[in-house]
Amino acid sequence: MKCASCKMKVKNMCDKEGFDCTGGKYTLDEYLEEENKPFHRSSGCFQAEYGNNLTRLDEVIMFAKRQGYKKIGMAFCIGLVDEAAILEKILSQHFEVYSACCKIGGLKKEDYEIPKVKEDKIEIICDPVLQAKVLNKEKTELNLAVGLCVGHDMLFNKYSEAPVTTYAVKDRVLGNNPLAVCYSSYVRKKYMNKKYE
Repeated sequence: MKCASCKMKVKNMCDKEGFDCTGGKYTLDEYLEEENKPFHRSSGCFQAEYGNNLTRLDEVIMFAKRQGYKKIGMAFCIGLVDEAAILEKILSQHFEVYSACCKIGGLKKEDYEIPKVKEDKIEIICDPVLQAKVLNKEKTELNLAVGLCVGHDMLFNKYSEAPVTTYAVKDRVLGNNPLAVCYSSYVRKKYMNKKYE
């Protein structure tokens, strides 16, 4: 399937009419599993109840409260330490909040066969597995990924025992707003025929 490039007015077909482009080839019994029901149902209710008036932070807080969560974890990039501190302060009004910075383990790049930017300096690599383990030890019930690198976010999600939602993504060039590529014709033009090795 290539839904993103569909020529059949995706917004109307999928969103308004509920058209099944797969022809019913898939069963969706997963939504009936008890462990999945809260995620699917709570998320689906927000728009009906509040329209399009909730921020991502509103949704995270309301979702966690509806699930009865008391402990929230936050795995963040050191480049977003100021933002993480603000989020921790806000979330702490509602939950016990535990946070783990990406450099938590002090792993040296050379020990993991990762090239350094400056050979004469010690460079520390992110440690998403340890971030997950630290939050697992605190028995967090929901974890937020805040600006983790591509790849590191996948490892964090893999090893987190609690469900993970992405709060923010890292984009070093576009101010942590990767969708700017879609919104700016100047930036979009740059990527339309860009070659990668």
